[in-house]
Amino acid sequence: MINDKARIKNMHPCFGSVPNKGRIHLPVCPNCNIQCNFCDRKINDYEERPGVTASILSPKEALEIIERALKICPDITVAGIAGPGDTLASDRAIETFRLIKDKYPELLKCMSTNGLLLNEKARELIKVGIDTLTVTVNAVDPGILAKIVSKIIYHGVTYEGEEAAEILIRNQLAGIQKMAEAGVIIKVNTVLINEINRNHIRDIAKTVKEAGATLYNIIPLIPQYKLADCKEPGCVDIDGARREAEEFIDVFRHCSRCRADAVGIPGKLEVGSQLYNRKLILKETFSHG
Repeated sequence: MINDKARIKNMHPCFGSVPNKGRIHLPVCPNCNIQCNFCDRKINDYEERPGVTASILSPKEALEIIERALKICPDITVAGIAGPGDTLASDRAIETFRLIKDKYPELLKCMSTNGLLLNEKARELIKVGIDTLTVTVNAVDPGILAKIVSKIIYHGVTYEGEEAAEILIRNQLAGIQKMAEAGVIIKVNTVLINEINRNHIRDIAKTVKEAGATLYNIIPLIPQYKLADCKEPGCVDIDGARREAEEFIDVFRHCSRCRADAVGIPGKLEVGSQLYNRKLILKETFSHG
């Protein structure tokens, strides 16, 4: 499967600079298999951020939401799954994409993951026709990542510290390589934490580029949970990190931190409240996804 990069750039608001294309996030994944020290997943109807949804949908319910969403916002070109848990911690995302492939073949299929199970699930994702993939990679050095991810649950076993970090990094990079070799367009997200990975950005960018990623997105930490005492990166920090990353990989600069059930055109039209009957009250925080 070789994707048309120009087509994706012109259709996907999170992989290009297209101003009037929309996306729908389908919140079908309830559980996560890693614990990030900045992550605070919630089910509510008011916070506008990743890791939050008003409800969890079944794959069949996700199709119904797509149908309703397209009637309200026909400019939707991307069906994405980004949580609120990890997309590969269960089979719900893959099943949803199978249904989308059959009923809405014109939609791009986009998925976000922490990458722990990406390597072993790659063939299934390729078979189901994933067009674009985002992997959250916050470090490629186990010593650094162990300060960001406190534990992982891998095949039923809980790992902590650098052992957990080594497993996660290994699977992320192997998975990125496998998906890239199949023609999937890959973006890597990194949460910028000045106290932990600020001086590690070059290494991350270089490593994920070598693995096959083509786009890099740096997201500033908003202090919470175990990293509540960290300082929020400012514009100078973000710009400096982006400049360092650009030495190795193209950098995406138009990210808007979206809910796991976001629907519409990012930054212009949000219609999730019409589909889920929820109200939106902005709360600045962040979760991977």
